[in-house]
Amino acid sequence: GSRVLTQITDGLDTVLVMYQNQIKQGLEVQQHYEVVPAIWCYPDELNQVWNNLVHNAIQAMGNQGTLTLRLRQHSDSLQVEVEDTGSGIPPEVLPRIFEPFFTTKPIGEGSGLVLDIVKKIIDKHSGKISVESKPGQTCFTVELPISSNLF
Repeated sequence: GSRVLTQITDGLDTVLVMYQNQIKQGLEVQQHYEVVPAIWCYPDELNQVWNNLVHNAIQAMGNQGTLTLRLRQHSDSLQVEVEDTGSGIPPEVLPRIFEPFFTTKPIGEGSGLVLDIVKKIIDKHSGKISVESKPGQTCFTVELPISSNLF
């Protein structure tokens, strides 16, 4: 696929629609979107990123709590934050969550966080992903360059 000029909010909204049922069961969703420029990107791949992060957030909260999505421009990049009010990621685990095959799940129970795929997609966009977590709150921040000549 080739890069397409895309509004990030389109992808975020698409992913939220996919999780409507879980959201109806008792999750609150807060969306704080600033008006930001469209960026050149691979929208299907970025949707995989949003899908993974939202899925992990919903799982962490067990369908109860608040999912917050933020989008803002920060100098020459866009910042997307996906924040949940789940149990948090243990500090000893945090540094490793972007490693391939890393999982917090018991063997045989799915593929865990699949964040290595997320990181590969962000890297392909010359972006960055980081995470902050404490008990009761985890926030993933994705930074994507606005400039199209970084590819």
